[in-house]
Amino acid sequence: MARAPADPDLAHADLAHADLAHADAATVRAAIRAGRYARHTAGLAAGVLQCNLAILPERLALDFMRFCQRNPRPCPLVAVSDTGDAMLRTLGRDIDARSDAPRYNIYRDGALAAQARDIGDLWRDDLVTFALGCSFTFERALIAAGVPMRHVERDQTVPMYRTTLQTAPAGPFGGGMVVSMRPVRTGDLERVRALCARFPLAHGAPVHAGDPAALGIADLARPDWGDATPVRDGEIAVFWACGVTPQNAILRAKPPLAITHAPGHMLISDVPEDADSPILTF
Repeated sequence: MARAPADPDLAHADLAHADLAHADAATVRAAIRAGRYARHTAGLAAGVLQCNLAILPERLALDFMRFCQRNPRPCPLVAVSDTGDAMLRTLGRDIDARSDAPRYNIYRDGALAAQARDIGDLWRDDLVTFALGCSFTFERALIAAGVPMRHVERDQTVPMYRTTLQTAPAGPFGGGMVVSMRPVRTGDLERVRALCARFPLAHGAPVHAGDPAALGIADLARPDWGDATPVRDGEIAVFWACGVTPQNAILRAKPPLAITHAPGHMLISDVPEDADSPILTF
């Protein structure tokens, strides 16, 4: 997939990741909406659910909802907006899909056309927003349990890869699953599996550990999205279903317009990370 043009506004985002490391969800969202933060959200707003976004015309919304229902591991659906309403009212107070993710990918006819920090100028009355749970949510629990997250330590975006694992299609949506990868100490693997299984709204337990070739991944040093993360001696590569999977499906469906978060740049909700219901009303 082609890379989007460089964002000329990125230089105007004056807050670093460390400046928001201990901020609550509302504070992080306010900084993003004001254009003061435009980087990845891993490790931010501890204790709440982070969300992937997919914004599509209403005529494709039912097919996309079916796609999520049939593929709950990569696409754990946590909220759907009303048609034409940019507010995600079941995820918290004053959460706006047009401005509250740090960066957006804009797809036209199945190709990545641009990135933006705000999509207000693209908003239409026929658009529907889908929010999907994100694996960043369980990272805090892993870190608290003594399992390091190297991409967080390095202030990078988690590496993500296309795979040969196929999703269950729905309408024009389908294709291969995308996974995220985190190195884990070999002795921690079973503990990691058990802990992540407690977060079904954030992709749950890993889908694979070990040889990346089993997923059709040729080279861990060349992720399709994010930053390469080394796997060191005594560690094993662990792979989770990833919420970038819908972006792969959008490439196949080729809608005239679709908007998503930029990988690693999530919408932060007010929903507690350990919530057992995907739809909460505030």
